[in-house]
Amino acid sequence: MKFALVGGERRQPEPTLTGQCPGCGETVTAKCGTQRVWHWAHKGLRTCDPWWEPETEWHRRWKNLFPVSWQETVLRSETTGERHIADVRTPNGLVMEFQHSAINPAELASRETFYQNMIWIVDCKRLGRDRPRIDENLTNWRSLPEGDVRMSHWPDEFLPKRWLDCSVPVLFDFDGLDIDDHSDRHNHLICLLPDRFMDEAVYFPVERSTLVSIANNEALIFDRRTVHQRLLESKMQARTASYRLRAPDRRGRY
Repeated sequence: MKFALVGGERRQPEPTLTGQCPGCGETVTAKCGTQRVWHWAHKGLRTCDPWWEPETEWHRRWKNLFPVSWQETVLRSETTGERHIADVRTPNGLVMEFQHSAINPAELASRETFYQNMIWIVDCKRLGRDRPRIDENLTNWRSLPEGDVRMSHWPDEFLPKRWLDCSVPVLFDFDGLDIDDHSDRHNHLICLLPDRFMDEAVYFPVERSTLVSIANNEALIFDRRTVHQRLLESKMQARTASYRLRAPDRRGRY
């Protein structure tokens, strides 16, 4: 946890500080060691949010791309009282969850149901095998134009299987977020849209800078219905063009 309440104000951890968890109000202590990023922790192994995972430098760098006021927002269901801390929530209500560790399908679905208007950003460097698979099966994908929509019957050949059936957009980070490297190699994510189009998965590259820019102005970053409609129109135009290219016979028949 990056923030706790100290004297009623949101503070980042510093040595010897104690504070209150903004989610449950219990006492948390500042952990300022050398093995992990500095963070706040509940006593023992206790945590007030079962969805919370140990934070890595990857988490912290992603969060820091957005205003502090958007980070670690406590959200509570008015009907059930269920309460969770979103990694980032924009003023328009879009939740961004940065997922580094493994997650079971039940929790994945529960988070999507709870947050509804959300996207996932997934760390695909964690296991070390996802990046080679996409480099092998989607050659030179980092040089594809942003928004170049592609489709595949077999997305599991190059994308992590656990994330293929999400009900919200999933953005895969294969290169990691290196703030000291501004080369093109580290600018792209792959966005997988929810649902299939004619039984094919729909995906396209997105630059990190674009993701941050859109998040500052839009509630819905990627509208699958709009993309699917454009794909349908494109297919219809292609069929019409193919039909017209066939020359009629003397009776006007194709």
